Amino acid sequence: MDKTTLAPYYQVAKQVLGARPVPSWQTDSRRKIVRTELFQEFAAHENRTSKLADICVFFGNDYNYNGSDAPIAIGLQEKNRYGATQTSCTYCAECDIGCNTHSKNTLDLNYIHAGQHQHGGQVFTDCQAEKIVPLNQHGDDDASAGGEFGYRVEFQNFASGQSQSLKTRRVVVSAGTFGSNELLLRCRDVYHSLPKLSEQLGRWFSGNGDFLSFAVEGKKDADPNYGPVITQYTDYNLFDRFNREQAFVLEDASYPAWLAWYIEGAFPTSTLRKLVRAVKALAAWLKKYLHNGIWNGVLGFSLHEILKDDLSSKSVVMLCMGLDNGDGTLTLNKADRIDLDWPQETSMSLYQAILSAGERFKKFVKSNWFFPLPTWDLPIRHNVTVHPLGGCILADSPDKGVVSGHPEQRGQAFGYQGLYVVDGSILPSAVGANPVATISATAEWIAEGITGIKPDASLGV
Repeated sequence: MDKTTLAPYYQVAKQVLGARPVPSWQTDSRRKIVRTELFQEFAAHENRTSKLADICVFFGNDYNYNGSDAPIAIGLQEKNRYGATQTSCTYCAECDIGCNTHSKNTLDLNYIHAGQHQHGGQVFTDCQAEKIVPLNQHGDDDASAGGEFGYRVEFQNFASGQSQSLKTRRVVVSAGTFGSNELLLRCRDVYHSLPKLSEQLGRWFSGNGDFLSFAVEGKKDADPNYGPVITQYTDYNLFDRFNREQAFVLEDASYPAWLAWYIEGAFPTSTLRKLVRAVKALAAWLKKYLHNGIWNGVLGFSLHEILKDDLSSKSVVMLCMGLDNGDGTLTLNKADRIDLDWPQETSMSLYQAILSAGERFKKFVKSNWFFPLPTWDLPIRHNVTVHPLGGCILADSPDKGVVSGHPEQRGQAFGYQGLYVVDGSILPSAVGANPVATISATAEWIAEGITGIKPDASLGV
């Protein structure tokens, strides 16, 4: 499987997830995202390419799914193409802690929504899968079976406090990299219910080169508390002038206004200045309300106006991701929970290139302070990732990976018929950019292999 094979599946996933760049702010100043322009200026200064990123954020059904250039008004609601109600992005910058307005195109608003409301799927929450056991021809548990007669899945129902189970012809494990590895490792090594799983299970973990850093209190406006968390990416030897050892992208990140208030409380400035801004924001809102009667989406805008020009507004959050070596290992600890051995030294060439770019960004915005995550400077030198990958990787044979990359058995665990793994854990290496597109495209490719149905962005709705 390669990029050419996945190309049509990328397109389907992109349409389902409504991935598009942020709308233009040429005709609406409230859509202006200051940090986007700041990162674009830095890219030009570095002689690098900055592109607006396709992000899975809702700006209106026509804008996201029908390609219109005109989004609906900030804060308005309408049903998306799958029938789920969403809110046009309010620019509150809360994407990374959980969108409270259904403006993120999360799976419960497209794939899962269509499966549940259109195709009879059932969704159970407050449940945790504990054990997968193959069945024999009599429908009894049989660890020596290969899945040809189905499986029994045992799970904890936290709502009822009971352990329950169900029988099924086919199992798709999609619990995320840590969840899928933990479940399968426990089945193989603790319960011995899936003893034929590959010895490669848990190997080749990658953090996708994730690296978070900050340039604080510069002289240029950054305004990190307004707009979606990521709006652009700047290419450093990943797509152009490729360099395997130092390939990454630099993206603008943000954090919500309430965290900015906390920072301002820790580093207070003039209370009078904030009060004056609050009065001005209230007057601007009242004028708009009296003019057109629109009041929605005002709170975030008002908070943003009050905080403008304070410490937070002059600080930059830099999110990088790139091609780390993907040589981490996931195992079970004594409590049968997932444990990670993730060496930093083998990917140090990448991290040093990222740190060097961060130092240059600091100089560009004329900041006196640049620092990575606090854990990076501790003696233990731990990194953090929000894109864990690997451990159940696709391969040609069980001595190289856990699930098959062959077109006829795509995503199926070696040694087990009807047992599939479909999430970031099957990616065999870092992808160097946000992996959601590759994970989604691969899932579409596997789904076609299971069902024999060519994927369609309508999802049958």
